[in-house]
Amino acid sequence: MINNNHKIQPKKYNSLKEFYPFYLTEHQNTMNRALHFTGISLLCLCFIASMLFHNVYFFIAIPFVAFGFSWIGHLFFERNKPSTLKYPFFSIACDFLLFGDIIMGRQTFKAK
Repeated sequence: MINNNHKIQPKKYNSLKEFYPFYLTEHQNTMNRALHFTGISLLCLCFIASMLFHNVYFFIAIPFVAFGFSWIGHLFFERNKPSTLKYPFFSIACDFLLFGDIIMGRQTFKAK
């Protein structure tokens, strides 16, 4: 009889460079990438607006707009769990890396 009581441990990532390829495999859907891009764009705008207008409400909105768009992309389009739940710091950093890569032309909304 085979014992299936042990669980497979998730891979431990030691660096952002090591994690980014995994992150990209979790973000293959075009709409999911577009929603992530929108969320990070709005995060930046909310941050700038909070500083310019000295308004805490823009700052409070940051996690809602950033995570809201991203999680909608994962739940309805990519149909996977956001990697933020397992790897919060690497995942958020990679959101910004993907954002920058799209702006710089190294990545597109359509996964390669």
